[in-house]
Order: sequence, then C-alpha cells, then structure tokens
Amino acid sequence: MDPVTMVGLDIGATKMLGVAATPDGDVLAEVLATTPVGGEEVVAAAASVVAELRRRTGEALDGTVGVGIPGLVDAGRGALKHAVNLGVDAEWFPIGDLLAARVGAKVAVDNDVNAAALGVAKITGHDDLVYLSLGTGLAAASILDGRLRRGVRGAAGEIGHIPVDPAGRKCQCGQVGCLETAASGSAIAEAWPVTGTPPAQAVFDAAADGDLRAVAVRDEFAARVADAVRVVALTVDPETVVLGGGVAQVGDRLRVAVAHALAEQAADSPFLRSLDLPGRLELVPLDVPVAALGAALLAEEPR
Repeated sequence: MDPVTMVGLDIGATKMLGVAATPDGDVLAEVLATTPVGGEEVVAAAASVVAELRRRTGEALDGTVGVGIPGLVDAGRGALKHAVNLGVDAEWFPIGDLLAARVGAKVAVDNDVNAAALGVAKITGHDDLVYLSLGTGLAAASILDGRLRRGVRGAAGEIGHIPVDPAGRKCQCGQVGCLETAASGSAIAEAWPVTGTPPAQAVFDAAADGDLRAVAVRDEFAARVADAVRVVALTVDPETVVLGGGVAQVGDRLRVAVAHALAEQAADSPFLRSLDLPGRLELVPLDVPVAALGAALLAEEPR
C-alpha cells in the first residue's frame, strides 16, 4: 500500500461509500454502492467497493481498511450485532475477519457515528468535541482530549435511548419516551409526512415560507435536539458540539434553530447561560464525506 493512502468504508442501511484518502484528509477516489441485506452480502458488497477503489487509484491499498457501520460494534474483535437494517441480529457477526479474508488486508471496524466523529475532528481540527448524529435515530460520539471514547461495552453515546418522557411513544429499543422519538429524522418524518422530498428539508422549507404548522414542528424538533445538546454538554462538557447526520443536510438553518432553542431554554437559568451552549454549536462540514474519511482513520485508533 502506498504509505499516504488510506481506505475507509461508510456502510449505511441503504448505501455504502468507500473512499481512498491521504492522512491529511484529501479524498483521492470515491465509490458509492447499494447496501444489501444480510451479513455475508454486506461483506461481499464492501469487498467490491475496495476492489473498485483499487482500480480507480491504481494502488494496492493493502494496508488497513476502516469500516464504520451502524449497530453495536466490538471494535477489538471487529464484530457486529444488533444492526437490524443490515440483517444482522443479536448474534455477533465477525465482519472484520470476513472482509479481511476477501480483500487481503487488515480491517478495523467501529460504529458509524464514532467513525464520523473522527472525520469531523480531522477536518475541523477540534480535539475535544461531541458529534451528534441526527439520522433515522439519534446518537452521539465523543472525542475528548483527542481520544475517541467508546465505553466498556461500546455503548457510549447512545443518548437517543435515554428516556425523557414517561408518557411518550414506545421506542424500538423497547423503552418508552426515549429522546430519539422526538429528536431524530424519524420524528420529523412522523410529524411531517411527505413524499419525494426529505421530511426535514420539507418542514424547514415550509417554515421559511411562513407555514405556521411547519414552524411549530420545526421549533419542537429544535427544542428536543437542544435537549440532546444539553445532555452531552452537561455530561462531558466538550469544547464543541457538532450537528450531523441526514437532518444536517438542511444546512445552517438547523444550527440556527437549535441555537435559538438553547438560548430560550437558558433564558431563566444563569447557570445554563454561563455555559454558552449556542456558541459552542457547529454544523458538520457538508462538502466532505466525514464518516467514510473517519473510517479510514480507524487504522490509527487504539482498539
């Protein structure tokens, strides 16, 4: 492998993106593919993406291949479970070993949100941050003093499953009133059902056009995301909280709405005002494949 080229795969529920990149974060090649269902099928598709990256770069790319993937990940073993959308259930699936055998290279595996946090840290230069992923669900990843915090069971950052409303809806995790039932892309989709346009985009556009119901949906969502920001800020007190995930595609309007909600929540609290949470909020860089880039950086992370 060329010493300046890394490989990262961001494997999502419907698509996977592979990149070849330099250690400085410059992307040399990208390959987008459809994610199949089934553990073995995912491994085969991932191996095909690596093969195409090799073809496009003309390099062997036989160093470590980093993989960011949803689900509960044992990074030390390179194993995965509870990735329901991928067809991987409660049994540990050795995705790292199986992919390594196919591509002839070492494989490092981690949760996709952890990988994205590494990519954000690389691009922004922050070494103390929480990355808040607003996608189908809600999850966070922490890089504290330059180190990724996984937790002893790989569950660090699963804040979407903190129950906050005893009278709320049942969550897919089995609990009731979890934070992600109100602060996620799925929550917006339920509150503002549309076809042909991402629900978050649709509701923010309608709110900007003066639709009062859309304004209410947007503001309620922003308030619940602000709750998530307060949870992570009051737990680990990071220098920066970065908003990312699919909902972040609406652009800086998301940051503005959440910052406004944080300011409103702090209006009667000198303590919260002293923390300046709105000023510590950033939006993920939208022009960089941070999750795939972060996956490429997993080779450098302690397991």
